[in-house]
Amino acid sequence: MTDPITDMLNQIRNAEAVQKAEVVLPYSNLKNEIAMILAKENFLGEVKKVAKGKVKMLKITLKYDNGIPAVEGLKRVSKPGQRIYTKVHDIKKVRGGFGISVISTPKGLMTGSQAKKAKLGGEILLEVW
Repeated sequence: MTDPITDMLNQIRNAEAVQKAEVVLPYSNLKNEIAMILAKENFLGEVKKVAKGKVKMLKITLKYDNGIPAVEGLKRVSKPGQRIYTKVHDIKKVRGGFGISVISTPKGLMTGSQAKKAKLGGEILLEVW
C-alpha cells in the first residue's frame, strides 16, 4: 500500500530540487484540495486538472523567488500507519508562524489557523514552511 499524499509531497520536493517549472501527477480530490490550499497560501503557483486521454491528471505550477523555491520544507505528519489527531486548543503554529499545517476537519480540509477560527480539530495531514 502506498500513500498518495506522501508521493505528491515527494514529487514536489524532487521537482523543486532540480528547478522544474511544473509537476504532473495522478488526480484525486484530496490531492487537488491540498494543492489548492498550498496555492492559496502562496506556496505553489497555478493548480489545474487536465485530462490525458481518459486519465485525469493534476498539473501544479511551482513557485520560485529568484531561483529559490517558495516551499522550503514539507513534512507528512499523519501517516497511514499512525494517524495523528488534534483538538482545537492543541493546534500549534508551524515554524513560529512562517508555515502552515493542513488539517482534515469534519468541515473539510483547512489550514491550522482556519481550523482554530472555526473551533474544529481533526487529523493533521501535513506541515509546509
